[in-house]
Amino acid sequence: MMHGLGDSAEGFADFGEVLGQNFPHLKIILPSALSRSVTLNGGALMPAWYDITNFIDNSADGIEDSASIICSILEKENTLGIPYHRMALAGFSQGGAMSLFVGLQLPIDMKLAGLLVLSGYLPAIERFSLTEGLGDMRVLHCHGTTDPVVSFDKAMATKTTMVLKGLCDYRLQSFPGMPHTVTHEVMSASVAFLSEILPHDQSYALQPKSASDMSVKELKAALRAANLIHKAKGFTEKSEFINLLEEYRASL
Repeated sequence: MMHGLGDSAEGFADFGEVLGQNFPHLKIILPSALSRSVTLNGGALMPAWYDITNFIDNSADGIEDSASIICSILEKENTLGIPYHRMALAGFSQGGAMSLFVGLQLPIDMKLAGLLVLSGYLPAIERFSLTEGLGDMRVLHCHGTTDPVVSFDKAMATKTTMVLKGLCDYRLQSFPGMPHTVTHEVMSASVAFLSEILPHDQSYALQPKSASDMSVKELKAALRAANLIHKAKGFTEKSEFINLLEEYRASL
């Protein structure tokens, strides 16, 4: 799940936690983009998957470097035993753009289950080429009709481009009156889509990380996902978090 321009993995953690609560059988990875100078923002240094000059110039300098980082993550997960058809890419805004640019240009033997695009678009169109055999890739693109950052017209143009390039299952779902954000309605649509493309399959289940091997941050996230974080109020020792999580897991 890739964040938008100027954001970070931590800034998009809430979305990841919601997905984790709905899909305990899935591993949610939230990478952070490297910092780079962004022309659109006066050359300011910020996390960005690629440079944006303006939304007319679609050069997206640096996008190939970021694409390589995402591909490396996918390859690493595959070496850990997860087949590519049990993986998906998702992202918001610039992260959604990355999902399209990367996910639809992967080699055929790395074909994913699908792509989730939130308020995104296709960048670097002149350097994009749909991989042969990925024309049936399932894509859900959620977009607000009043988005002032990435206009809904740009979303429609992206769908048109994708269909012309050979994509046959590109679903653009509009959200009337929604600006550049993620709402509960978008979350519901995202959960429904991921349920379709990545249904629970025990044969691919990942064993949860041992509580004793977790960092305090990971322990807190696990307790929050289990709605137990209130019981950790006042904890000062890591062992207290570990014991609480282990007690919860033993009760399941």
